[in-house]
Amino acid sequence: MAAGWTVVPTLTGRHARLEPLQVDHVPALQQAVEGSGLDRLWYTNVPSVERVPAYVEAALRSQTEGKALPWVVRDAAADVVGTTRFYAIEADVPRVSIGYTWYAPRVQRTGVNTEAKLLLLGHAFEQLACISVSFETSWFNHASRTALARLGAKQDGVLRNHKRHGDGTPRDTVVFSIIDSEWAGVKRHLQFRLDSHP
Repeated sequence: MAAGWTVVPTLTGRHARLEPLQVDHVPALQQAVEGSGLDRLWYTNVPSVERVPAYVEAALRSQTEGKALPWVVRDAAADVVGTTRFYAIEADVPRVSIGYTWYAPRVQRTGVNTEAKLLLLGHAFEQLACISVSFETSWFNHASRTALARLGAKQDGVLRNHKRHGDGTPRDTVVFSIIDSEWAGVKRHLQFRLDSHP
């Protein structure tokens, strides 16, 4: 694959900065998740403090195998507040999925996530020339489903018993996507939302 599909770029905005995920980010990610309660949401893949090292190791292994491009997310104060990645990379289509995204509660519903999505989608559509970007979430993750619809993604369908939640129960996966012909409108929408944040 071309370098664009294997090298994780740094993406910078006013509210968020996405940097290539490194092992050195483990302590800061542990601090971001500590006490948040995010790891207790059985229908998500947010790691506990103790599992952050293995989580980062798995993400970096996926990158080495050409299966993912992982980022750490910083806020405007340069504090590490979460992580996200491209996965299900298909350069021959071309398409990617965005997921494995979580943020410290203090930056949820702020300009951080809006700008991070704007930067990721801009990279996917404008640099990698993707024709589709997908998102997947558990049927039970209503907050995520609402956020994806608010983002401008459209629901494609539900994959029944598609995989398993972390606790082993079967997961119905809700699939959303944005296609290349929709990107201009979604970009304008995200920029409008971002401009409303202080």
